[in-house]
Amino acid sequence: MSDDAYRRVRDFYDELAPDYHRIFPDWDVSMARQAAMLDALVGRRLGAGPHRMLDCACGIGTQAIGLALAGHRVVGTDLSAVAVTRAAAEAAARGTVLPAAAADMRALPFRPAAFDVVLCVDNALAHLPTDEDLDAALRDMRRVLRDDGLLVVTVRDYDEARRTRPTATLPQVSDPGDGRGRVITFQLWHWRDDGEHYDLEHFQLVPDGTGWEVRVRRSPYRALTRARLTDAVSAAGFVDVTWHEPRSSGFYQPVLTASS
Repeated sequence: MSDDAYRRVRDFYDELAPDYHRIFPDWDVSMARQAAMLDALVGRRLGAGPHRMLDCACGIGTQAIGLALAGHRVVGTDLSAVAVTRAAAEAAARGTVLPAAAADMRALPFRPAAFDVVLCVDNALAHLPTDEDLDAALRDMRRVLRDDGLLVVTVRDYDEARRTRPTATLPQVSDPGDGRGRVITFQLWHWRDDGEHYDLEHFQLVPDGTGWEVRVRRSPYRALTRARLTDAVSAAGFVDVTWHEPRSSGFYQPVLTASS
């Protein structure tokens, strides 16, 4: 990943971190729901736990906080220092502990075999623009996982997206209950000529008392197919690679699990 691409992704999440919860109608409900679905996937492979978990793209803590509240020992890292600072504070406000630090998933600051589970969810791997970046990140996830541990990755359905090449998402209206009123969120996708990479513009319209304040953040993405991600996960040393579709897992994105 070039320095410019790294900076663009980091800045995207630094800027989005204060408003990220506004994507959800009720962030705490979403935390609990997503944690329950991920906990069920982990439990089927490793048993009930509690487990030592690393969320290596934790953002403001949507999955990590919910899993910590469910009893797991969770550590969070993310490219964005602003996001991880908020994640730790939000966890403390809910009566749990989430050690969190800014870190690049290609060079995780942990000893080998430190975790039972590594999570990289919410389409985070799609920020890695090249095969070399993807392979480096997956190798380091394997390094920090114990033998017979579990990798959990979620991404958008990019097989479908590369077929249809969507240019926008439908507007989503939510009222996060913070006194600001309803917030409108949508995205524009600008596909590059290679059909594999696109530049995303993330729009939020937030009431400002007399009208709307428009907040725009931008980031590059790579549309990773299931086949490409399966091959990369296998090459990194994982086995028993399995895809779980939303209709069976209940999670809102396709989920890949693999054993270390």
